[in-house]
Amino acid sequence: MVVRSHLPWPLRWAAGALMFGFSAALALWAFEFGRDIAGLDRSAKSELADLRVEVARLREERERALSTANIAESLLKTEKAAQETLVQNLRRLEAENDGLKNNLGFFEKLLPANANPNAGLVIRGLQAEMKTAGSLKYQMLLMQPGKAAPEFAGRYEVTLTGTLDGKPWNWAQPSGTHPLQLKQYLRVEGTIDCPTTAVVQTMSVKVTDKSGATKAIETVKL
Repeated sequence: MVVRSHLPWPLRWAAGALMFGFSAALALWAFEFGRDIAGLDRSAKSELADLRVEVARLREERERALSTANIAESLLKTEKAAQETLVQNLRRLEAENDGLKNNLGFFEKLLPANANPNAGLVIRGLQAEMKTAGSLKYQMLLMQPGKAAPEFAGRYEVTLTGTLDGKPWNWAQPSGTHPLQLKQYLRVEGTIDCPTTAVVQTMSVKVTDKSGATKAIETVKL
């Protein structure tokens, strides 16, 4: 005798699926329960949180270190620029000091101990020197002794004499080349270009006023 089930196959399939789902749920619950018992999930979460805190701290320290390095580099650049500026200013002041010393020594040599206040315009300390072939440098001091001397306005002219290729040679600057204006004293210096084969023997300076009247003449030998 054969016993047959009276449940149709859809119901049998549904019952099997329900049992399979129940078994899977039971297995998942057992796994999660076992992991909680072992403390694996809580430990991992705690370690992850600690790692995140450590990463944030390291990033903050890195930002502070970069900021400190940038500030230090900026300070070093500023200090270096300030030092270079100080060196340049020191060199400039040294050059100015040397120039003042030279001027002081030049004036001390030229100022007489008992200058005549009524002497009018005078030329003192006329000096001339051939620096290179064809280049003559000169300097002089123009003075009006006396504190109440009127302001002078005029010009000066330079004349050179010597030889050129073994023959007598004279050279004069054009009139009005060098205007002058002074109250008590004026230091004058300049350079003259002349033929490279010329041998300059004397240099003469003539100072005239606006009307062309001669006020002073001075000659120096080279």
